[in-house]
Formats: sequence, C-alpha cells, structure tokens
Amino acid sequence: MNAPTPGHALATPRAVPATMLATLQQRFGERCSTSAAVREQHGRGESVYDAAPPEAVVFCESTDEVAFAVALAAQHGVPVIAYGTGSSLEGHLLAVQGGISVDLSRMTAIIAINAEDLTVTVEAGVTREQLNREIRETGLFFPIDPGANASLGGMAATRASGTNAVRYGTMRENVLGLTVVTASGEVIRTGTRAKKSSAGYDLTRLFVGSEGTLGVMTEVTLRLFPLPEAVSAAVCHFPSVDAAVQTAIQIIQMGVPIARCELLDANAIRAVNRHSKLSLRELPMLLMEFHGSEAGVQEQAETVQALAAEQGGEAFEWARTPEERTRLWAARHQSYFAALQMRPGCRCQSSDTCVPISRLAESINESVAEAEASGIPYWIVGHVGDGNFHLSYLMDPNDPRELAAVEALNVKMVQRAIRLGGTCTGEHGIGLHKMGYLVEEAGEGAVALMRSIKRALDPQNIMNPGKVFTL
Repeated sequence: MNAPTPGHALATPRAVPATMLATLQQRFGERCSTSAAVREQHGRGESVYDAAPPEAVVFCESTDEVAFAVALAAQHGVPVIAYGTGSSLEGHLLAVQGGISVDLSRMTAIIAINAEDLTVTVEAGVTREQLNREIRETGLFFPIDPGANASLGGMAATRASGTNAVRYGTMRENVLGLTVVTASGEVIRTGTRAKKSSAGYDLTRLFVGSEGTLGVMTEVTLRLFPLPEAVSAAVCHFPSVDAAVQTAIQIIQMGVPIARCELLDANAIRAVNRHSKLSLRELPMLLMEFHGSEAGVQEQAETVQALAAEQGGEAFEWARTPEERTRLWAARHQSYFAALQMRPGCRCQSSDTCVPISRLAESINESVAEAEASGIPYWIVGHVGDGNFHLSYLMDPNDPRELAAVEALNVKMVQRAIRLGGTCTGEHGIGLHKMGYLVEEAGEGAVALMRSIKRALDPQNIMNPGKVFTL
C-alpha cells in the first residue's frame, strides 16, 4: 500500500555501482548483505508505506567503519540511510532513491559513564533500555522514553521525546554532544560534557532532529538524572476525553511537577485490556506518575486527585510497587500493537501533533469528533502533559477509499494544530509523510534556509535523500 505523501516527489533511484559493492564486500565480508530479506527489513519502519529496500545493508561496528562506508558512497554519489532499530513511523528508513543502509545496531558500547557529572557517552546503537540497565547501579537513569526500545542514535536523529518529556524534556535538551560522520566521510565532534557553552554555532542542535539528512551520528553524549527517591503511579478514569484533557491542562497550569501524564481513550483501553490481560475500566483514562521525595510525591498526588475529582474523575487507583508500575507502563507502550489486533489484517496510520497546552482540549475534541464521524476504527493516546497526542486509524489495506479518508482526516488534524500555534509533529518527525506540512508550518523562507544548510553540508544529496523536504 502506498500512502499519499504531501509535497513528496520520488527521484530516480541511484544504483550502487558493482565496483562499490565489491569494495564493501571486501571490507565487511558477511557484514555487507544483499539478501532480499535483510534489504526489505531495512527498507521499512512502522509506517503505512510499502517497503523500499536499499541495494545493500552494511553492518558497521565502529565510527571508522561508518566513515569508510560513507566516504565510499560519497565517491560514487550513492545515498546512505542510517538504521537503528527500525521503529520510525513516518517513512524515514525507506530507500526512496536507492543506495545503502548503514546499520548501527551492533554499535552498542557504553563508552564512558561520568556519574559525578551526570553524563554518559554511548555508541549510537545502544537502546534506551540497555542504557538504563547498565547505569542502574550508579543511581542514575536516562528518562527519555518514546515507548519503543529505540536506539539512542535514532532517538537523537528524530528529536524523540515520549512519556517523561513533561518533566525531563526531549532529546533536544538532553543531548550534550555528538560524534558525526559527515556526507564526505569526515568524522567530527560537536558539543562537550559541560552544562553550557557559548563557543560557536550549536552544531549539536543542528544534527539533533535532522533525521539522518545531514550526517550519521555514531556516538551520543547524554544528560543523566538521579533516580527519584520515591515513585508512584496512578490511573484515573473520566466520563469523557474532554474531562481527562481538562484535568491534564489544570495540572500543568498549576505547576504540579508531574513526571508522566498519559491519556488513553476508551478504544485504547479496550485494546490494552485484551492484549495485556488487564481489567481497566473502558473509559477515558489518565495514567500518571509522580517522582520526588516521599512527601513531595504525596503532595503532588493529592493535588492531582482533587483536580481530577472536579472533572468527574473517579476510581483513582494506585500502583506503588515497581511490578505494578511496570505492568501499567508496559501495557501503555504496547498499545500500538494491541490496537492492531483489534482489526486483523489492518494497517495503522498513526499521526501526532503538539499544541500549546491551552489549546489542547480544542485540538483533541475536534479531532475526536471527526474520527467518530468517519466510522473508521481509531484510538487516541497522548503525552497530554506537554500538549502532544497521537491519533491512529486502523485501515483496510485493500480499500483505497479508507486510505484517502484517513489522509483527509490527518490533514485536518495537522492544519488545526498549526492554526492553534502548534506543530505538525511533536515527536514522530517529518520523514516522508509530513513534508508538505513542514512548509505550511515553517513557511517557504524557513524551509529554503533548511535547503541551503542541506546543500552546504551534503552537496551530493546522499544523506537520506527525499526526506524532510524536496531539493
């Protein structure tokens, strides 16, 4: 199934010359694969798009190996697509102009833990779950949690965030420095482990969120946080999505330092119950988590409980043990796959937007009304504490009318977010699917400036070409 792509035009794929392929195979041996199955795996993510496989996949194990592969690709003018875990949602991994996939999943070294400075440097293939397992004994943790066990290089590339962003920020705030292989194959380093710097252009922020279009990140230096003294999670059910959203808005506007504030609508709860063997009430729900001292957590919880009661919130239930909390959050993170099982044979079109917290209720309420009117199965989850929500549709892949209807609904949702002072994507990224919306949000002048930066850093347009904007 090929979904319509606003503002996207495919270029003629650039073939990998036989001489280049032979050089890669000589250098990497079995770690350079042209197997159809391996190529197809690396030419798709979790989007609705059909696979667009690269011509070869190179499994790199060091920055030097990435630099070798990219320099060779630059020599032959061949596209390079960086690959982490394959969890992207907007078509980032598709080799729409051919080329090679550089797989970083074997680059899993924790290079340096500097517990006293609250920093860690890792290779790009390290996943967030691996990092937190390996640093747990230090009393620190890395809080950015997009749900999927994504690689930290991929999370930096898409400027990921997730359930903890309302308190701890996104990858933008928590990446201190990078090692990057540029489009020419040169290795550069950006940033330091210092908390701040006024030295030159902020190249770290330039690469974070660039979706692999400016270079390949091979090492990432991250900010860490102390594990909280006390953690408590709670669920609260509401008579409507609006009541749940209004509660979230009041929590933020009152300055309650809540760590997580997640919305699940009744459709999401139904899917989660069936998939994870839970018995949650099938009503709109906020899933919340509180971090801090014992007294601080208690105070936060009491404030939130009172706010929820004003909106008709009831059945406030606590999950105080690590096992109970883990089960709830695992169910939340599995909601995507749980929902897919509600309509066997379907494909999912998932989109996210983010708006100022004061406009969140308007944005969600209008989107819900449109989703209900469509008759197409849908569900909503959202990091509503920071104004971000995801609306996902379950589509029949053999019905082009459903695909067109869902895309029309997505257009309305995105344009509404932009009109309300928000963004077309809070955390999924632009990729293929939202290229046209980027122009609508940022304006032609800003996108033209982005193109100028892209041409300056990647004059041959080999770094993940065909994504973010057209050249």
